[in-house]
Amino acid sequence: MNNRQIVIASLPTDKLQADNFALRTTPAPTPAEGEVLCRTLVLTVAAGQRAGLQGSASYAGAPRTGVVMGGSAVARVVASNAPDVDVGALVACPSGWQDYSVHPAAAVRVVEDEGDPAHHLGVYGTNGLTAYFGLFDIGEPKNGQTVVVSAAAGSVGHLVGQLAKIAGCRVIGVAGGDEKCRLLTEQLGFDAAVNYRAPDFRDAFRNACAGGVDIYFDNTGGEILGGALRRMKPGGRIVCCGVVSQYDTSNPAPGPRGVPGLLINNQVRMEGFLVFAYAARYAEGRSKLREWVKAGRLRPLQDEFRGLEETPRAFIDMLGGGNVGTRIVRVGD
Repeated sequence: MNNRQIVIASLPTDKLQADNFALRTTPAPTPAEGEVLCRTLVLTVAAGQRAGLQGSASYAGAPRTGVVMGGSAVARVVASNAPDVDVGALVACPSGWQDYSVHPAAAVRVVEDEGDPAHHLGVYGTNGLTAYFGLFDIGEPKNGQTVVVSAAAGSVGHLVGQLAKIAGCRVIGVAGGDEKCRLLTEQLGFDAAVNYRAPDFRDAFRNACAGGVDIYFDNTGGEILGGALRRMKPGGRIVCCGVVSQYDTSNPAPGPRGVPGLLINNQVRMEGFLVFAYAARYAEGRSKLREWVKAGRLRPLQDEFRGLEETPRAFIDMLGGGNVGTRIVRVGD
């Protein structure tokens, strides 16, 4: 049984390129005692993986060449030497970009085998949990407050905006393109959306935030963060989730002007977080997210590529803002 793998052929020196990856084929691994062999069904790609290649993600360790590109998947257990995980079980696991992977039983999570398995990577996976804990624990939304979300049509942002609406907030999304902005307002319930690529973005953003901003959920950093800083209300909260504008480059832009002065004068709290710190509460988050999805109050979106060999292209396109919702790659049936 052969195992196709996408490996890191070279580390990017500027923007990520397809030739930073290579496809190789090896024999499928064999599980040892206490391990399971998993067949990848669906992979997800996310901006944080680019930070790992850049060496700016502390949780990812130092980037290396010649190894399988890391990533999360939903997979089917095809062989098991672990009494607690049955053959045929559907699991979420850190498979990396490959057809087959071996894991200790404790490293996989058996998931519900109903509906689209990709949801376990999106709304019930890291994306949904990041949105849930970032907004509710760090942002602390209150009914009637104004929430601004950058990368609002992305994997985390489209969920954050909907959760803020559930909390009774007025929600403004910032996204790249008029089509994405229409999706936010017409399909996901955002109150307003602003295209950061438009020539009049600064004026449009200022007008949308004329009443001030209580919570800014930042997925991008850069100029959008700078614009939000100037419009924060006294006592506002800035949730620092990601800086996608600074990942895919060898020359990241400097931080926004006005820090720390604007934070001090308006008594604004700006806080970064990693979702992994909430691991003990994941069940709580998934329970609430599932409740809202089943009630029709939360609509998870995803777009997809097909075939393991398409994973690098899916990743590069996502970094360029090509995705709506969670970007996934379907690998096996």
